[in-house]
Amino acid sequence: MTPTLDSTKRNLARQKWQIFKRNKRALISLYIFGFLCFVSVFAPLIANHKPILIYHNHSFYFPLFAFYPESAFGGDFESEPDYNDPFVKELLKDSFVLKPLIPYSYDTIILDLDTNSPTPPDSKHLLGSDDQARDVASRLIYGLAISIAFGLVLSVFCVIIGVSVGGACGYYGGLVGLLGQRGIEIYSSVPILFLLIILSSFIVPSFWWILAIVLAFSWISLVGVVRAEFLKARNMEYVKAARALGLSNVRIIFRHLLPNAMVATITYIPFIMAGSISTLVTLDFLGFGMPVGSPSLGEIIEQAKNNLTSPHLAISGFVGVGVLLCVLVFIGEGVRDAFDPRIKEKS
Repeated sequence: MTPTLDSTKRNLARQKWQIFKRNKRALISLYIFGFLCFVSVFAPLIANHKPILIYHNHSFYFPLFAFYPESAFGGDFESEPDYNDPFVKELLKDSFVLKPLIPYSYDTIILDLDTNSPTPPDSKHLLGSDDQARDVASRLIYGLAISIAFGLVLSVFCVIIGVSVGGACGYYGGLVGLLGQRGIEIYSSVPILFLLIILSSFIVPSFWWILAIVLAFSWISLVGVVRAEFLKARNMEYVKAARALGLSNVRIIFRHLLPNAMVATITYIPFIMAGSISTLVTLDFLGFGMPVGSPSLGEIIEQAKNNLTSPHLAISGFVGVGVLLCVLVFIGEGVRDAFDPRIKEKS
């Protein structure tokens, strides 16, 4: 029985997954990255100063998802209560309160510290507090969430732009390829760090501003890879046959050339993510990244530099950044092996 196209694709995907699994370091890194993504997505449920559920006077309340005034729990004010305040705790002492695992958000100021901040780790604050009396564990979780979101969004747009430009240069060649290559060489010589420092002097930095500026230069690394794949494939017999049959350039590119180019592109995505996260951490460390008060891995490291007598800040920041970058690099190595035809032949 002749195998169908779908079954052939499934067998090929299964073979690549088996090759990836043989790299134990990459497989463990994938599980760790999956766990970090899970924690990032559910960060508001894991670290928050608002309870998830309150059962008070035979009624259910969900402060994490809705606004409730203090008067709803027997207080005097119509404003939202501070659920960590001793007075509010006294109001809810006979109620069922389901709190997040860490009862502090990334911007919660802790008022009941035993000593001046930053404080070392203890039973209430597993990673201690920073110099603004905020819980380090909470800020680390939200910082990881921002870094992962930044890396994922940037990687998607990098692939779209890099594949489009590289594909056009490689497929059409000639004057288009020459002008494209020379233009990219000039464009890539612009120092992105200095540009960001200059722009930050007259714009308010934000997640999307930083993403847009870093994206403007990050896609360049993909152009050479995609261009080489298109140059190699455009003279293949199946492409010549497609032209002879009258297929348009757009259909040839998307139907025949792009799938082959994406194989090489996929292996670059984890490394693009690692590079973009490193850039964000560097900018936050230098003070040109996310707005003041935003949870950031670079900001934790910057606090460690300013508080050398509090090693828990340095350990938390460096471990968070190191683990995230290492798992991305190891995943990239595993993906590269999975798509390497020489390894496939040996399997």
